[in-house]
Amino acid sequence: MIQRPGGVRGIITANPSNVEHILRANFQNYPKGERFSFLLHDFLGRGILNTDGELWKMQRKAASYEFNTKSLRNFVVEAVQWEIKNRLMAVLKNACERGEVIELQDVLMRFAFDNICKVAFGVDPGCLHPSLPRSQFAEAFNDATGISAGRFFSSVPFLWRIKKMLDIGSEKRLREAISVVDEFVMDIIRSRRSEISEGHLREDLLSRFMAAAISDLDQLETECDKNGSQKMAMVSEKSELFVRDMMVSFMMAGRDTTSTALTWFFWLISSRPHIQEAIRREILLVKGNRNSITVEPEDQWVVFDFDELKGMQYLHAALCESMRLWPPVPVDTKVAATDDVLPDGTVVPRGWFVSYSIYSMGRMESIWGGDFMDFRPERWLKDGEFVGENPYKFTVFQAGPRICLGKEMAFIQMKSIVASVIHRFSLEVDSEYVPKYAMSITLRMKTGLPVNVKSR
Repeated sequence: MIQRPGGVRGIITANPSNVEHILRANFQNYPKGERFSFLLHDFLGRGILNTDGELWKMQRKAASYEFNTKSLRNFVVEAVQWEIKNRLMAVLKNACERGEVIELQDVLMRFAFDNICKVAFGVDPGCLHPSLPRSQFAEAFNDATGISAGRFFSSVPFLWRIKKMLDIGSEKRLREAISVVDEFVMDIIRSRRSEISEGHLREDLLSRFMAAAISDLDQLETECDKNGSQKMAMVSEKSELFVRDMMVSFMMAGRDTTSTALTWFFWLISSRPHIQEAIRREILLVKGNRNSITVEPEDQWVVFDFDELKGMQYLHAALCESMRLWPPVPVDTKVAATDDVLPDGTVVPRGWFVSYSIYSMGRMESIWGGDFMDFRPERWLKDGEFVGENPYKFTVFQAGPRICLGKEMAFIQMKSIVASVIHRFSLEVDSEYVPKYAMSITLRMKTGLPVNVKSR
């Protein structure tokens, strides 16, 4: 049993049977809970990451439909390919030619932010421009995320509420950051609403959700009475705010996770040249199946389509093995709605939090065997083909009804980046550099990952 500041009690488990019970078998009894929603409400509102019950189900249903469309998948692939060819490779090439050390975690976070903005909103903030410019929106989003998460880690519960009431310190910065985010997002929503009303539909998530929302509003309009115009204005405003909450949730979910996973991955393989060579052999095999296998000039960086990425089984295994040891989100927490008993006999009183440690589960001999601390992609392969693990044993993407909708999107981005980068460059890390964990919802490196870029 653990007691957090403020008298909040709960347990932490690393038992796959308990995790399956929490995430699937007794899913309805383990929502995120009011405390979680309360702490993040200022930033996330009623978005899919911050809700339970019917509101969550409705958003999940709408999002599931869009995330499973081939058109969105193709849009994601094209967005990732463009960012690699026009931004990422240029940044690495410049660092290579100048002999400069670059901070890879920052580069990957910039990539992820550009990409999620394109996929979510159809806009390009240009964070990964070769000059690595500052972005007011990106900085505001980062501040809002970090300060909101900091509410969970405060040693003095509700100190943040006093700061918020007085509009001082971190809460003042949070208010200012959210204001910047809201202005940016709401301007796009209103502009997109006008475009859709005129029959112009883009491929990004916002356009897809807005099209559905406008359809619902049109239906409501036909049912309004003589005061309908006023009612419609209220409904429209609420609809726009609701879409805002959904989109901010998707951005938060997709921004830090892939960049964090890739940072640890590149750190891991930097000291394992045999892993790098195995990945390069697979890349050459995939390229060999193209019509031409001639070496491309440097201004024509190699990118890969969806089918080619799907064929990179060893790379997929290596990424999973990296996330097993260094999961982007190390722990997740639910709250017991009613008294319960976990499969291992642990009694969970109503109102207690129940956390499961993804980080610990990836490092247990009882789950992974005697070589549990070895970085061995082969454990995920059988006859050269990737074989997935029990999702309640490997819970990086959650499991059950709340399993990550963006899982395929995440692998598209991660595999695309690794394949294109490792094909042209070697990223070298000082052998004496030891990363430290940042206090955050995601397992970021506290001081980033400095690398030397060498051409191949």
